[in-house]
Amino acid sequence: MYYVLSLQNKQRKSSSICPFVSEQVIDTLPAKSTGEHVYVEFRHERIAKNEMICRSQAFYQFMNQRRTLRFFSTDPVPIEVIQNCVLTAGTAPSGAHCQPWTFVIVKDKIIKTQLREVIENEERVNYDHRMNSDWIKDLGPLMGTLHVENEIVKPYIEEAPYIIIVLKQQYGLKNGKRIAHYYPMESVCIATGILLTAIHNANLVSLVSTPMGAENAIRSLCNRPDNERVLFFMPVGYPADNATVPYRNDEYLRKSIEDILYIV
Repeated sequence: MYYVLSLQNKQRKSSSICPFVSEQVIDTLPAKSTGEHVYVEFRHERIAKNEMICRSQAFYQFMNQRRTLRFFSTDPVPIEVIQNCVLTAGTAPSGAHCQPWTFVIVKDKIIKTQLREVIENEERVNYDHRMNSDWIKDLGPLMGTLHVENEIVKPYIEEAPYIIIVLKQQYGLKNGKRIAHYYPMESVCIATGILLTAIHNANLVSLVSTPMGAENAIRSLCNRPDNERVLFFMPVGYPADNATVPYRNDEYLRKSIEDILYIV
């Protein structure tokens, strides 16, 4: 049996991001239930269709401003903001509601330095042995001045006020027993997309990277158990004053609707 506390209608209405109510009704619980499961009414308030269109367009325009950054300011960010972003990521759907994710927020300077050393070392191996020439060539325009003359540097790992490490739980653990998780990869990837959206909404920037080869060392530095696997490594903060991004015009910033949508 579980209960979900939600904002009062008046509070929802007063916020532009919550113009309608969408919640389970918990005023009265049914007298009988099936096993341990309780089902209650779900209430979803509809808004006008023209408002739906306007909101969908505005949200697209807002998210289309998001860019991946590799140059971060050292300016502090309230930890509550990062915690709220992680809470938002935790609202993602998951296979059988297993919620197979763990988010580690790294703020300790010593650990960030250790992470940078591990990741830079493995990245040199990636460039020398694991990645083919086409892959390296395609990455070139994204790296800017960070990868020059075979030198691999990632100063943003230490400069960003926070690093969020996203881990996938292969299986759960409760009282020493294994708990099955279903579709953990898909579930964690959905949660990471929501996390990235929450970060942009909080006026911050990030980089979603896959620290190939460094996963076990990262997990060890973060003191995480064997059932967890590192998927993503995300520095989070404000962009540096001199931050740059690869130039994109309207044609090449994103794929067009014709390229990504097929209606049947």
